[in-house]
Amino acid sequence: MNYTNSPIQQITFNNQEIFVKRDDLLHKDFSGNKARKFYYFLKNDFKDIKKVVSYGSCQSNAMYSLSCLCKIRNWDFEYYVDHIPSYLKDKPIGNYKGALDNGMCIIEKELEKEIPSKFEEDTIFIPEGGALQEAQYGIKILADEIISWSKETKQKDLKVFLPSGTGTTALYLQKYLPFEVLTCACVGDSEYLKKQFNLLERNNHPTILEMEKKYHFGKLYKEFYEIHKQLNKQTNIEFDLLYDSLGWLCVNKHLYTKKYNILYIHQGGLLGNISMRERYNYKYDKIQ
Repeated sequence: MNYTNSPIQQITFNNQEIFVKRDDLLHKDFSGNKARKFYYFLKNDFKDIKKVVSYGSCQSNAMYSLSCLCKIRNWDFEYYVDHIPSYLKDKPIGNYKGALDNGMCIIEKELEKEIPSKFEEDTIFIPEGGALQEAQYGIKILADEIISWSKETKQKDLKVFLPSGTGTTALYLQKYLPFEVLTCACVGDSEYLKKQFNLLERNNHPTILEMEKKYHFGKLYKEFYEIHKQLNKQTNIEFDLLYDSLGWLCVNKHLYTKKYNILYIHQGGLLGNISMRERYNYKYDKIQ
């Protein structure tokens, strides 16, 4: 099975040529940003491990990716959430349904008070979103793929862009790439992102590009849906509605008509679009 070496495609969006690293095409179940972060746990020997425990939201891309990892490794998967909406319990869709189908045991508890602080030796605990040092194992492979491509195609003045949640992927890409890595904060603000960087590495951080408007993670914005549809129409590529929509708005604002070449890292997470699209259709009068 192929979990690395995603293709790089040149697209034209709003009359600008941009390269896209198609990490959405890594593998139908284990792809995108999270597959890179969790690759360490896929490839290394964990002979005594029987279970993975993590936490976050009930439609998290990381949750689904971890459920795929555990299914591949034949591990149990226990996942803690603050709340599961009743409509989702009645009609599971998206990442939630996919993770349940993969055998996830989901536990609804008040996260700050009730997540266990100690685990058995046969259990791996993974922080929300995969913000951990082991993530650099797979992200270095991603960096090496980008470096090989840049040499083959004789790229000059290249900048690498991707949107950030915890910022782990952008941080480790900057560690292993000779190019400037640009990002924007999708969860919290730039100060939150800087704190996340510092938890893992004190130096050599990516460049954070600011947006004038404050966006709240998981909230619906018409401009997110509009740029998502424009990308589909102009490139025939489906992008993630949570991270990539803000990412492309940021590209439009800061990087449009720049002299250097841009490599955009596709975030994967397309299963999550099922639930996001339902929400957008409902809010904006069933926009197609």
